[in-house]
Amino acid sequence: MQGDKSLSLSPVLVAALIFGSILGTGNLLFASTLCVNPGGTGGCFSTISAAVAAASPNDTVKVAAGTYAEDVVIGKALSLVGASRSTTIIDATGLSNGVYIDGLDNAGLSNVVVTGFEVENANFEGILITNASAVTVWNNHVLNNDKSLEPAIPACPGMPAFETGEAFDCGEGIHLLGVDHSIVANNLVENNAGGILLSDDTGQTHDNLVTGNVSRNNPFDCGIVMASHAPSPGSTAPHLGVVHNTIADNESIHNGFQVPGAGAGVGLFADGSGPGLISGNVVIHNELRNNGIPGVAFHSHAPGDTFADNMIVANQISGNGADLFDTATPGPTGINVNSGFGFSPITGTLISENVIDHEAFEVAVNTPAQVGLHLNNFLDDTVGVDNLGTGTANATENWWACPSGPGGAEECANVGGPGVLFAPWLRAPFK
Repeated sequence: MQGDKSLSLSPVLVAALIFGSILGTGNLLFASTLCVNPGGTGGCFSTISAAVAAASPNDTVKVAAGTYAEDVVIGKALSLVGASRSTTIIDATGLSNGVYIDGLDNAGLSNVVVTGFEVENANFEGILITNASAVTVWNNHVLNNDKSLEPAIPACPGMPAFETGEAFDCGEGIHLLGVDHSIVANNLVENNAGGILLSDDTGQTHDNLVTGNVSRNNPFDCGIVMASHAPSPGSTAPHLGVVHNTIADNESIHNGFQVPGAGAGVGLFADGSGPGLISGNVVIHNELRNNGIPGVAFHSHAPGDTFADNMIVANQISGNGADLFDTATPGPTGINVNSGFGFSPITGTLISENVIDHEAFEVAVNTPAQVGLHLNNFLDDTVGVDNLGTGTANATENWWACPSGPGGAEECANVGGPGVLFAPWLRAPFK
C-alpha cells in the first residue's frame, strides 16, 4: 500500500540514523575508565589527582585500595570510585580538604560522583562542594577532619574567605555551598567538628537530598545543619538561602557535646549577620538522639530572618540537651522553634508524627507566629508543648502519654505557657 511504502527506510538512511543517535549521546558512549593504584603499575596512575587531571568529562576514575596523601580537586563531570570506604583512604594531613568538588572556579559544574573512600585528617572539610549541580556523594567514611579548628577561640585559621560562617567549625565533615539537586547518602560522618553542613555562602543551596547517613560523635557542632550565612566577599545580595532540601532517614547521634550550646541533631539556623533565609525544608524519618542541644533546633537571631514553611515529620527524638543563649529552653528539649532576640516570626512550621521521649520539654516554641503540631506522640510525663513566646501553638490531636490528655492524670504530659490549643487530643498513640 501507499502508506506502507512511505514508512520504508533505505539501509543508508538507517545507518545514518544510528550514527546520528550515537553522536547525540555525546561523550557518554565513549567515556573511559582510568585507574589508580599506589604504585602506579599496570598502566594506572599513582595519584588520584593525576588521574582526575587526565580524565575527560564523564570518565570514571577507579581507585584501588591504599592510602593516598592528597587534596583531590574535581572541576569536571566524572565519577570517582574507590574500592571500598574501609580500604581506600584519602589522607589529607596538612592539606585543606580531602575532596573538593569545585564549581566556584568551574562554572556550570555538574554530574560528579564520589563514592567508596575514607576521607580523613583535612584541615577543613573532608568533602567540600561549591556551586555545583547533580553531585552524588555516597558510601564514604568521613572522619577526623577540621584539624585547623581552635575551639577555645573559636577560629579556623586559613579558612577560605568565601566560607563566611565556618570559623567555629572549619566547615564540618561534608559541606555543600551553592549546591542544588544533589544527593549525600549513606555516608558515615564522625569525629569531625560537625557532621553535614548545607549553607549559602556562595549561592543558594536548594533541592538537595541528605539521606541514610550516620552522623555521630562530632563534638563541636550539629550532626546535620542547614545554615544561612553572610554572602561571600564581593556579593551585594542578601542571604541567598537554604531552601527546599530534604533531610531523610539519617541517624544523628551524640553531636555537639564538647562545647555548651553547640550541636543539634538537625539544625535550621540563620547566623545573625543579616536577614537569613531558611525555607521549605523537610526533616523526615530521622533518628536524633543524645545531642548537645535539641534534636531539632530552629535558631533565628536577627530581625528580618525568613524561616517559612519548614516541616519536621516522623522523627524519633530522645535524650537531647537544652538550648542556650538567645534561643534558650528551660531544660532538655526534643524540638525547639525559637526566634531568639531577633523576634523574626518563624512561619508555616509543621511538626507532625514525631515520637519524642526522654526530654524535659518535648517541644518548645518561642516565636511571634503560630506553630502547627499534630499527630505527635509525647511519651513522657513532662511538658509536651511549652510556649515561651508571644505566638501560639496549635497542638490538637497529639498523644500526651495518656488517654485523658494534658494534666488529666499523673502520667500525662502537660502544657506549659499560654496560647497552646490542645483539645481534642488522641486517645491512643498515633500509628
